[in-house]
Formats: sequence, C-alpha cells, structure tokens
Amino acid sequence: MTLPDTPSPDAHPVAVANTLQLHDARPFFEKALAYGVQHGVIGADKLAAINADAPKGMVQIARYFGSEFLRPELEKARDRMVNLISLYLLDTTEGDLHQAAISLRDHSLLSRSKGGSDMLKRLIGMPESSNFGMAGYADAETPLLAVWSLRSHADYRAELARRTQIAQAIHAAQWLAEQFDLDPDELEAAGADAEAVIRTGLLMLALAPRAMDLGEWPNTVAFEKMLMAQRKKKLAPPSQLRLPPGLPAELREVVLAHCASVLADLPRLLDSATLVRTLLRPTGAFRARYFLLDDPLAEVDNFHRSLDALEEGEEPPLPASKTWTKTTQGNDDEHSLLTLFLCLASGVPKKTLLTEKTAASLVRKLRKSGLQPALATEFIRTHAPGVHQQDYIALWTSFVQDAEKTLLSDMDYQMHDALALLRRECNVVG
Repeated sequence: MTLPDTPSPDAHPVAVANTLQLHDARPFFEKALAYGVQHGVIGADKLAAINADAPKGMVQIARYFGSEFLRPELEKARDRMVNLISLYLLDTTEGDLHQAAISLRDHSLLSRSKGGSDMLKRLIGMPESSNFGMAGYADAETPLLAVWSLRSHADYRAELARRTQIAQAIHAAQWLAEQFDLDPDELEAAGADAEAVIRTGLLMLALAPRAMDLGEWPNTVAFEKMLMAQRKKKLAPPSQLRLPPGLPAELREVVLAHCASVLADLPRLLDSATLVRTLLRPTGAFRARYFLLDDPLAEVDNFHRSLDALEEGEEPPLPASKTWTKTTQGNDDEHSLLTLFLCLASGVPKKTLLTEKTAASLVRKLRKSGLQPALATEFIRTHAPGVHQQDYIALWTSFVQDAEKTLLSDMDYQMHDALALLRRECNVVG
C-alpha cells in the first residue's frame, strides 16, 4: 500500500488542506497497516497472509448479508470488513497506531474482523429503550448489524454509552422492583419506564418506608390514600432522600441521578392545596414520571365507597352485589371465579382472565410469597351474593386442597405442572 506524499512547506495551502483531508479520511485499518509496513512491524509474509485472508472475509460477509455472487454486494462487504477491523483496532488500542499494527501482525485478519462484528452484536444486544415493554427481537440482529457495520467508531462509542446508561437504569429498576416483590413480568406487561420505577421506589421510601418491608408497590388508589395520610401529618418535605438499604454499589450512581427530580416533586405532593386526583390523572405529567400499578377494580371499588360515604356520612362497606358485579364483570363461571380467587390469595391485581405470561408471573409470586387462601375466603364472605357464598367457599376450598402442592412445588422448576393445572382449572389464554 502506497502512503500519500508529504506536502512540501512551499505547497499551495489548498493542496496541503486536500492532502491532510485525504490522510485523515483513511480508515484506521489502512492507517495501521501503512504504519506497520513503514516501521517494519508488518513484514512481507504477513502482508501476503492479509492479502489471502481479505477475499475470504469479503465473501463470508457478503454471504451473511446477501449474496457473494453480486459485485455490489462484494464491494459493500469490503467496506464492511475494513470498517469492522477499524472498529476493533480503535477500540482495543485506543487509537494507538503502533499497538494496532502489532495486533494485525500477531493475529489473523479474519479474527480482527470478527472482533469488530462481536462488538456490534454485543451493542445490538443491549437494551435500546428503558421501557420494559419495548424489548427487542432476535430476528432484528442481521438488519441492525448491516447498518452498524458501516457506522463510525465515534457513533459506536456514543451508542454504547447511551445503551449502557439504559441497561444500568433497567438493572436498578429491576432490583428496586424485586425489593417490593414486584414481578418483572408486571413491569413488561404495563410498559413501565425504568426511570419511572426508580423514581417511584425513591418516593415510596420517602413517604412510606415500610412499603418495601411489606412488599407493597402502590396502585393509584393505595398511593392516594397513602398521600392523604401523609398530608394530614403536615410534615415538611425532606431535604434529601435516603437510598434503598442494600443497594448495590454499581447502581448507586444511576439511582442518585433521579433524587433531585423526586425531591422537586415532594413539596407539591405534600401540599394540601394541590388536588390529588389532578396529580394522578393518567395523562398528567406526574403519572408520566412515576409508575403506579393499574388496578381498575380497586378504582371502581374506591369510587363506589366514596359515593356511599357521601350519602351516608360515613364509609360503610359496599353492598355485596355491587362489588361482586364490578369485580367479576358478569364472569361467574367456575373457571373465572377460581382465577379471581387465586389472584386474591396471591396478592396480585384481581382478574378473571390470565394470559400465559401473567399466569407464570402469578406462580412465581406464589412460590416466593406463599398462598393466602383466607384472603379469597374473606372476599367471598364480604362481597359474594349471600345465596351462593357457601358454594363458592366450597369450590375455593376444594381447589386449594387439590392445587396448593402443585402450585408451590419447588421440584417443578419450569412450572410445567403448575401452568398445566392453571390452564385446566382457571381461565388462561395464550
């Protein structure tokens, strides 16, 4: 490979600028190769090996992305190969030409190309969004690799930094959710943002520290009640937030980054002049920054309790038939009722229909926190139509006796037996 001539001091300024621009525009692989030859790092034998390996690599890359039989594909494959090698050399040597030349001397050309490809595959495998509902798909790797194999090292480093920050936020959100016994599947199903989960965890530690110990992540109704209780105490907003106990050191920075925004929100949250319902509007700015569980049935229940309280001047329990109708939504077959009772006994949002994913999430929660059949029994006694209460309790008791061992079994590692039981006895759709 011929190096560009060094311009003389008397050369025309435009010529000098063009020469320097040409030199700077060369791929790093070409610079390292030229440097290696010029300084005796790369000898004739190695050059011959590189010349022999280059066509093989080009054909492999062309075949991977399209066809090795079309000239345009081979030309693009050459560009990709040069760029992949440049990416790897730049990243592993930090732009040191001498070290890059040694790397080319001591290793095959194809291994340097593969090194660049592996870098990009790891990058593509990192989360692109902090939204748990925006998971990527494996079949997107090839088209993404096709794009990134022609991008610059600066682009790669910028994207790596961005995705690393996202990955750290997701890791921190998952860790926080785990402390509150919140299943990751619930985050994915709700499309929660990792940053919103972190902010909510910090907010709960400030307003209701025992929530973590009790494993209670708030829904809208629970959060409103907790906030109203705090307002009655008329406490001043804290000047700083405490971090969750046991927070891993590598997650401290990403969690600390959200403390300022939570502290800024606290005065308004604790201000009795601010309507809580206004703050908690689904489309409001507050809800966009924080993650509260959706529990429509709890909201309906709370609404009717509020109406009754206005009429009676107190807060008596709802009439049984009203709560039962709102909860079951007319689904009073045995499969739907057992699904509802199991949700109640598991401490998850009340549903009469489960997807495969939520069923698996429910089983995992059961095996972590246990089954509390009395919660469902109490719900039946309080809210079910009186004429059917004994029948529903008998149905539930029989189910628990038959299913508890399978649902809680630590030998059913893949949950095959537990999920098969739920498909048979409850309301589960694919």
